[in-house]
Amino acid sequence: MTSHRNGGPPLALTQGDPAGIGLEIAVRAWLDRKERRLPPFLLVADPAAVRRAAALFDAADAVAECQPEDAGVLFESRLPVMPTGHAGAAPFGVPDPATAPGTIGSIDLAVRLVQAGRARGVVTNPIAKAVLYDAGFAHPGHTEYLAALAAHLWGIPEPLPVMLLWSQDLAVVPVTIHVPLRRVPSLLTTDLIVRTGQVVAADYASRFARPSARIAVAGLNPHAGEGGALGAEDDAVVRPAVDRLREMGIDARGPLPADTMFHARARTGYDVALCMYHDQALIPIKTLAFDDGVNCTLGLPFVRTSPDHGTAFDIAGKRLARPDSLVAALHLADRLCAGGVAS
Repeated sequence: MTSHRNGGPPLALTQGDPAGIGLEIAVRAWLDRKERRLPPFLLVADPAAVRRAAALFDAADAVAECQPEDAGVLFESRLPVMPTGHAGAAPFGVPDPATAPGTIGSIDLAVRLVQAGRARGVVTNPIAKAVLYDAGFAHPGHTEYLAALAAHLWGIPEPLPVMLLWSQDLAVVPVTIHVPLRRVPSLLTTDLIVRTGQVVAADYASRFARPSARIAVAGLNPHAGEGGALGAEDDAVVRPAVDRLREMGIDARGPLPADTMFHARARTGYDVALCMYHDQALIPIKTLAFDDGVNCTLGLPFVRTSPDHGTAFDIAGKRLARPDSLVAALHLADRLCAGGVAS
C-alpha cells in the first residue's frame, strides 16, 4: 500500500465507545494535525457523536461527512467523518449497551474499507468489552473480533492474532493475554509460544522491514526456573519452543530471567520481548511509555494499531484526555502500511 506521503487512501479510525475518550482524543489529534504531522485519517463514526466531542473544543463546525476518497483533501481543513449508519451518542462517562451496534459497526466498516482498498489500515479507539457483552457481543474482545472479520472478508482460516505493545524504547508481546494468572501455566504450551514467535517474525519482516528480528523470550518463573528449582515449565515448555524457533531460522533466545530483561542495556540486545503473561509484558512498557505506547495486532492481513489505554470513562468529556497514544498509533499505522521501519 502507498504511504500518505505519496497520496493514497486514508487510515480508518474507529469511534470506540462513544461514552469514553475515543472521540475526544480523535478531535484533539486532528486539531493538532499540523504540529504533529499526522497522516490523514477518516473517522468512522456517528457524526452527531463526533460533533458533540468536537464541541468540547469549539470545533463542531469542522466536522464534515464524506466518503474515504474525499478524506485526504478535506483533512487539511475539516475533520472527515464517514457515518456508520448507527446512532452512537451517549453521555460522556455513562456507558450504554444501546451504543454497542454503532461501536461494532464502526469496527466492521473500517475493516471493510481496508478490504476494499478504500482505506490503508485500521486504527481503533478504545472499547469497553463489558458494554458489548451486555449487548450480546459473542467475541472475547476487540482483537478476536478483528481476527474473525479477517477470516470472513479475506476468505482465510482464522488467524492467530498476536498483541504487540510497541514504543520507541521497547516492544513486547504477551503469549497469554487476558486470563487469570493461575491459568497461565496450563494455557502456556510449546506450540503456542512457537506459533506466536512465528507471527512476530513474519510481521516484523513484512511490516517492520526487519527480516531477522531478534526475539528475546522470557521465562515463566523467577530466574527462568533456576534449573527446575523454581518450576519445571521453563525447561519443559519454554526452552523447547525457543529451540524450535531457532531451528526455523528465527533469531530467538531464552528463556531469560524476566527481571533482568528490561533495563536499558538489556533492551539493546533484542527487537521484541516475547513474554509469558500479560503483566510480565505490560508493566515494563507502561512504565517506560505510558503516554505514547501503541497496541498493534500482528497476524492479520491488514494493519491494525490502537492507543495503549482504555476508555477512561472517569475523565471523558472533561478535556483532560491526552491524544499522545492515539497520535503514536496513527503514525505507526502509517509507517507499517508503507512497510517502513518503525524505530
